[in-house]
Amino acid sequence: MLGKIIRFIFFGNYFVGILAVALTLEATLQLRLPFNSLNYYLLLFLAPTIYYTYAYNKVSTAPSTTNPRNQWYFKHKTFINWSQAMLFIICMLLAANLLYQNFQHILALPIGYWLAIVIIIIAGGLYYGLLPKSFIKFNLRNTGWFKAFVIGFVWACCANVLPLIMLKIETGVGYHDSVLWTWLFVKNWMFCTVNAIIFDIKDYPTDANKHLRTFVVRYGLRRTIFNILIPLLIIGLISLGIFASYKGFGIPQVLFNVLPFILTIYVAYSMHKRKNILYYLMVIDGLILFKAICGMIGMQFVH
Repeated sequence: MLGKIIRFIFFGNYFVGILAVALTLEATLQLRLPFNSLNYYLLLFLAPTIYYTYAYNKVSTAPSTTNPRNQWYFKHKTFINWSQAMLFIICMLLAANLLYQNFQHILALPIGYWLAIVIIIIAGGLYYGLLPKSFIKFNLRNTGWFKAFVIGFVWACCANVLPLIMLKIETGVGYHDSVLWTWLFVKNWMFCTVNAIIFDIKDYPTDANKHLRTFVVRYGLRRTIFNILIPLLIIGLISLGIFASYKGFGIPQVLFNVLPFILTIYVAYSMHKRKNILYYLMVIDGLILFKAICGMIGMQFVH
């Protein structure tokens, strides 16, 4: 029974929705901003859940003897199709409610906000090739090593850009500490990029057969871990120390922000051994949740 619940949460991508909300709450607390509406958080939870489930369901057209997630999608295809329809309807109702309550504020958004919205939509659509082929055939998933940076960028936008846009829409409040915001955005971007590179290790055989030049395909597993992942994380730790000194962070706040980097270094080092799909979904993606929780706890020591 517990195994079925775990597969439902992780294979069904509900955990991805939890990550989106957790990263947003972390960024909101770190930027010391008011919280967005419950309507927005529900929408934020549902949208990535539907998005990732649609992408995986689209490619799981036959049972697989080697991929438990494909097996799960094929076995529960009817349920997934019904749940996707229901979640999509709820999502549209939530979006319509936001639009109805804030229509004039949305129209009054400055051009910079609209530009950010367009960039996020295009990046998200291109990543899984969701835009119509008649419109554009370019798929960012097929650009190899660039894919991880696109994933990190989309997640950083989800955590650090969308909440500011919604805050402007719902309350008219803007944000003006560009130095802190930029650093937090880049930190989320790089952390989620490293997470995506680690996750690519799971797809190493498939990507190699497809000639998809991800980091692990191009450089091999060992060089990816020791020459790319660990150096990037160490650079992140150094930049964290420099910024913490510049902003006058206290020791508890620094400690809680350092912990996710240290744990990720350990997980990256352990990746020379093959893991099953649930390990990647629970532990690798779990690093993002751990980072968000540590960031929120760290803010409790700020006075």
